[in-house]
Amino acid sequence: MENTQELKSFLSLPKDIVITTHRNPDGDAIGSSLGLQHYLANQGHSVKIVSPSEYPDFLAWMPAVNDIMVYDIEPEESQKEIEKADAIFCLDFNSLDRIDKVGEIVDKQKSLKVMIDHHLYPENFADHLISDTTASSTCEMVFDFICNMGHKHLMTQTIGDCLFTGILTDTGSFKYSTSAKLFRIVADLLDLGVDDYMLQDLIFNSMKEKQLRLLGHCLYNRMEILPEYGTGIIHLTKDDYSEYDIQRGDTEGIVNYLLKMKGIRMAAFIMEQPTIVKISLRSKGDFSVQEIAKRHFKGGGHKNASGGASFQGLEATLKKFKELLPRYQAHLVKPY
Repeated sequence: MENTQELKSFLSLPKDIVITTHRNPDGDAIGSSLGLQHYLANQGHSVKIVSPSEYPDFLAWMPAVNDIMVYDIEPEESQKEIEKADAIFCLDFNSLDRIDKVGEIVDKQKSLKVMIDHHLYPENFADHLISDTTASSTCEMVFDFICNMGHKHLMTQTIGDCLFTGILTDTGSFKYSTSAKLFRIVADLLDLGVDDYMLQDLIFNSMKEKQLRLLGHCLYNRMEILPEYGTGIIHLTKDDYSEYDIQRGDTEGIVNYLLKMKGIRMAAFIMEQPTIVKISLRSKGDFSVQEIAKRHFKGGGHKNASGGASFQGLEATLKKFKELLPRYQAHLVKPY
């Protein structure tokens, strides 16, 4: 880690600290933010988490999650917290546009900025850039950060619960981006008292009836399989959002069902929202969806999990996506 001693010196006295993470935060975003918050608060710092938007319901059980300030709901109070901060920790995002209006406020501050992130191509806006694109999750990196601060022995079960949550969700229950190092970290978290069965149950077995009905609708009415391109597509219309009262987090994980099919190497989930069409891409093996998201849909992410957006409307976006497939056909249909 860069400048470990400098950061240790800076954090040796109590500071006002803000932690922020990306819009539409997922398990890794919230888990890493809360894990770092509990660690820093235990060291005597005053810590606030500011999220651009609300977290999904399946994370509502997490310790101190209700203390997160949401800029969309409390813009003035959130701005005040950022402006008075001695340091701003930027977790699970690599560019300020990922935090929307919060990014404009953060950019103006003279306070120390620390980025901890595992996405490709990080922007150089932070004073301390802690980037590891080989890490499974930002939660894995927060674990490393605490260890590099010399405080592994001060980790608590509460911190462990938070970090395990992000690791679990970002790896798809240990299906992606795993390593021997990661499993050693998970073993350490279990030694802290983390109950892996309980957390799996809280995270993955908390669906509402409407979410299961939405999943059925997606698979029966909105799924299209293009076997010649090894690709599956699910789309949702604005009418679907209204009919199923889709809220933040309700579509979590639906795209992954397409990859359960033999011969499908790429999955696309294309969602028509009021002013934008959002695109979520997943892949198997060595086929990278990050390039497609970045080059064609102004997005990015990871090799096997990326996202983007389009302003062309649902039908035009579906057409554009399908027209891209022939250029990737040789990679999508080859065995791996």
